[in-house]
Amino acid sequence: MLLRRLLLLASVLAVAAAIGAALAVRELGRRLDEPHRGYAAPDVFVDIEAGDATRAIGRRLAAAGVVRDELTFRAAVWRDGRGRELQAGEYRFDRPLSAMDVVDVIASGRVHLRPITFPEGLIIAEMADIFESAGFGTRDAFAAAAREVALVADLDGEAADLEGYLFPDTYALPRDATAGDLVRAMVAEFRRAFDADIRAAAGRRGLTVRETVTLASLIERETGSADEHALVSAVFANRLRIGMLLQTDPTVIYALRRDGLYDGNLTRANLRHDSPYNTYVYGGLPPGPIAAPGRAALAAVVAPADVSYLYFVSRNDGTHAFANTLREHNRNVREFQVEYFRRRRTGQ
Repeated sequence: MLLRRLLLLASVLAVAAAIGAALAVRELGRRLDEPHRGYAAPDVFVDIEAGDATRAIGRRLAAAGVVRDELTFRAAVWRDGRGRELQAGEYRFDRPLSAMDVVDVIASGRVHLRPITFPEGLIIAEMADIFESAGFGTRDAFAAAAREVALVADLDGEAADLEGYLFPDTYALPRDATAGDLVRAMVAEFRRAFDADIRAAAGRRGLTVRETVTLASLIERETGSADEHALVSAVFANRLRIGMLLQTDPTVIYALRRDGLYDGNLTRANLRHDSPYNTYVYGGLPPGPIAAPGRAALAAVVAPADVSYLYFVSRNDGTHAFANTLREHNRNVREFQVEYFRRRRTGQ
């Protein structure tokens, strides 16, 4: 009788254990697929270091409130089957996610990327300032990376730095990206922009890569209007063809900045500053690029407008007035410069 009761008790306990195990498995399965958010802030960031074990990653995620607990995360990793594919990086979480979704984010390497934007027409020093102000590192680190001329040695063997070859664009970088990582990405983007079509067209015009980029940088600095790129390109091409000085103010400003003399103003005396970059003093192109041109400026170099213009002057509205003769140009200068600023002074 006692043995029968013991057997019955064992049977009951076994059934209870089985039911308990089934319920535990069911509960765990529910927790794997149920979205969870255990943080009050709008978002949280979790750093995963290279070589971190699943247990350590689970603890970090649980502490941040991204998953319920370490066990739930480890179970999700087991079910997903990509435990060996969890990738290091900084991850941003801003909404409820199931443990399975969290595993997918990390196994897919969807690290948080921060954007940094460089407009067209900047010089390396200005890019370095943006790099530092965006919190990616110091301006000195960027400037040092921008001296890695080996990155463009096959394009320009004369380059002393990467001026002109750091393509202006918006780049998305992980938190641990270095200045070197960014510079390499910028040069790679330049190569994509300076494609086979532009390179072939430059060759047909007898221009080297360095000459093409230099001309494009002048165009970029002279006008922000895409509609004028081909017109400004034509003016420079026409002047170079007849041996006329380019006389473009941005080259003087660049020369003054290189020599530590630019204070934000350009004077008549500055136009006589002795520098090979000063196109008021020296004929032909300056020694190299004076800024970072975009693709439109690069394309304009090899496809200038079919016009005979030799002069242009700012209308002070982002566009320019073009002229064939010095007489026409002087008339435009009077209208758009002398009279314009006189009216501003007198309030007319």
